[in-house]
This record gives sequence, C-alpha cells and structure tokens, in this order.
Amino acid sequence: MSQHTASTSPDASSTTQVAGHPSSATSRAAELASLKVKLRGALRQFPDFPSPGILFEDILPIFSDHSTHEALVRCLELHILETLADEKPDVIVGLEARGFLMGPSLALKLGAGFVPVRKRGKLPGPCETQGYEKEYGQDFFQMQSDAIKPGQKVIVIDDIIATGGSAYAAGELIKKMGGNVLGFVFLLELEFLHGRDKLSAPVHTLLTGQETKA
Repeated sequence: MSQHTASTSPDASSTTQVAGHPSSATSRAAELASLKVKLRGALRQFPDFPSPGILFEDILPIFSDHSTHEALVRCLELHILETLADEKPDVIVGLEARGFLMGPSLALKLGAGFVPVRKRGKLPGPCETQGYEKEYGQDFFQMQSDAIKPGQKVIVIDDIIATGGSAYAAGELIKKMGGNVLGFVFLLELEFLHGRDKLSAPVHTLLTGQETKA
C-alpha cells in the first residue's frame, strides 16, 4: 500500500547523446521538467482509502499507458544523471511492491543489475533480515545474502516515501552486505511525515507534496 522521485553515462555534464534525446544540460533540465508535469497529471487520488482521513495516491495509471510509462523511466534516468553526476550505480534495489514496477526498467537503462527487497519469508535461500517500525507494530524486510557484493554502489527505489521505515530497512540490509548506498529515489514524497530524516544517504524525489486534484 502506498500513501502520500539508452544512456549508461554516469556524468550529468557529459555531452554523450541518448538516442532521440537532447544531450545538453539545459535541454535535459527542460525535458525533465516537462516529464514531471506529465507524471503528475497521470496520478489518481482516492480520498479515505484505505482508511478515513488518508488521501491515497494511485500511481498505477502511469503503467497502463506506454507513453507515461516511458516518461517515468526517462524521468528517473535523467534525474539520476543530474543528481549523481559521476557516480554510476552497480545495482538498483526495488522495495516491495511498487519498487518492482520501476526498478528493473531503470536498471536496464543505466546498465545496472536489479535486486528486490521482500517481506520476510518470500525469498529462498540464505537471507539478511532487517526489522522496521510501522504504524501498528514491526515488520521485516529481507534480501538474499549474496544479492549485493561488497563495494557495489546501490540506488534504492520506491514509489512514495512516507514515514521512511521500509527504505531505512533496505539501506541497512545493503550496508550489512558491504554495499554503498548512493541514494534513495522516489516518485513522490509526503514531506509532512519527515521520512527522509531516517535515511543516511541523499534522498531524491521526482515530485514533491500532494496536490489535491479537483
């Protein structure tokens, strides 16, 4: 449940051209701004779901249309190139479950591997486990013990950052395996919950705040 951010070049200042896309930093910034507007327009809101007082942000319409899906992947790619500059990730880690929708496509774009983080008991073989606090108790995330190699550079991705507990757990799992968390990337952030304060690496969001739609 969510409530509430083909080039393999790691250098945002590079003039390397992505097929069909402008290469200059200014053009990339303009393209990124346009893509964000498109993504914002595709979001759908449901008041009082899953409980009264919650305004639920539904990201699934993005994936039901190939144009907005493509816009999301391109937006993520550009955002990472702009914010990480000369750092190229080795692995994209996606959080259960909507991180699975974005992570594999982004990993292909960046020439990186993809690794899932799942709830406890969902993955086979030896796993690392990390608990995290939820609104009504504790839950646990797991990653397969050999999923991240020591020294690998990792980006964690999910749809929305709320309280930040699940993203924190993912970051701790990566550290346990010797990985280096370059940053956390989300489509949307609910700033009033201060979830980013729990995270020990830079947090990047494509869209900020909830904009109530008529």
